[in-house]
Amino acid sequence: MRGLVIPVLLALALAACDSFDPYEREGSWRPSAANESNLRAMLVEPDELFVGTSERGSDGQMGGVAVERLRNDRVRALPASRLVQIGAGGGGQ
Repeated sequence: MRGLVIPVLLALALAACDSFDPYEREGSWRPSAANESNLRAMLVEPDELFVGTSERGSDGQMGGVAVERLRNDRVRALPASRLVQIGAGGGGQ
């Protein structure tokens, strides 16, 4: 009987943890869709949430060409720069 007391108390303690939700405590943060509300307030045209708009004077051809090069494994190398050399090597210099 005495050996049964500890497992029963442990089971009761664990059962009480299941009903405790920290978001239900008074004064705790609750998700309120604030990000979505702020995004909607910043949009001039609410339909832009669902359908994008292109830049004026652009038909997307430059972006399409870049994607085509990526898909065909013909990505261009970045131009050389005298400011920073990026590459594999030791970092102690």
